[in-house]
Amino acid sequence: MDLIYNQNGIPREQYRYGLRSSAAVGCGWIATYNALALMGYRTEIPELIRYYERQLPMIHGNAGTSFWGPVPLFRKWGFPVKTSLRPAEFDALAKEADACILFYRWREKWKLGAHFVALHKQGGSFVGYNTYRNSTGPDPYGPSLEAFLEKRGYFTPFLIAIRKKPAAPDIPAPHSG
Repeated sequence: MDLIYNQNGIPREQYRYGLRSSAAVGCGWIATYNALALMGYRTEIPELIRYYERQLPMIHGNAGTSFWGPVPLFRKWGFPVKTSLRPAEFDALAKEADACILFYRWREKWKLGAHFVALHKQGGSFVGYNTYRNSTGPDPYGPSLEAFLEKRGYFTPFLIAIRKKPAAPDIPAPHSG
């Protein structure tokens, strides 16, 4: 399963998320897809999108994914998951995990936004995927997630640390039922 390095590279009509393009609001399902890939698991993108659209039926994916959204999905699939809102705990949790999903908010002048990325520890550094609008491959974060977030000015972060489960690498479609 190939990683998605840049959601802006997804054609506008491919993988719609609600009424919007995944290039605009798809970072949540993309982070989930990439975290699964980092652990050697596979899932079908249309099924993953459908799950998240049904998770918040009133929003239907049009505003992206809830910061908590990936947690019940990974738990439903049987993955051990730990979460934290405290950046001081992120490095220790991420070092124990096989893959992580990091949610954070950003501000650029008068614009506010939020973003999800998948990441993992590689050697002595953390590496993220789909981090920037111009990402073309893995993005180096350095040895500390807390320092990365602080340096970039990202705020209200939430870390989802995921461990592999002892099962086959195929996982069922994430039906909302």
